[in-house]
Amino acid sequence: PRAAYFRQMENGMYIRMALLAAVLGNIGMVGDLRYGRTVHSLARLLCLYDIRFNFVSPEILRLPLDVMNEIRKHGLPVAETYDVADIISDVDVLYVTRVQKERFADLAQYEEVRGLYVITPELMGQAKEKMIVMHPLPRVGEISYGVDSDPRAAYFRQMENGMYIRMALLAA
Repeated sequence: PRAAYFRQMENGMYIRMALLAAVLGNIGMVGDLRYGRTVHSLARLLCLYDIRFNFVSPEILRLPLDVMNEIRKHGLPVAETYDVADIISDVDVLYVTRVQKERFADLAQYEEVRGLYVITPELMGQAKEKMIVMHPLPRVGEISYGVDSDPRAAYFRQMENGMYIRMALLAA
């Protein structure tokens, strides 16, 4: 039952994100795209909508080929880059994930990539006025605390909404 509960929570987040992306149309995913379970599920779900994918990661954390092929099978436009600045002014949603230390057998590789992508107020200055930043939380330095007060920072609202959904499911 507990696993089913968490799958329902995850599904709720993906549904909200898919609806949002369907309206907005251009999503950027940043960080650990290789191991990030939320990224894989979300990318697959968003294939149902007419959106553009922009992936930002170091080579060793690129989106797995099976997920990329599924997106391409749907004929959706995909761009890959190593620099958030390449996409920040174009995306409507920036979905940021943390680089997960526990996924690395070689800690030297982790140290190489862990601080590559930090969303800062300066970087946000290049973003659209109506763009939003989402994150599954917890964060580990990939979003500067200075971004928290930006109205485009949606990760705390995202967390709060999830809490209410969990409460409703527990009460049902």
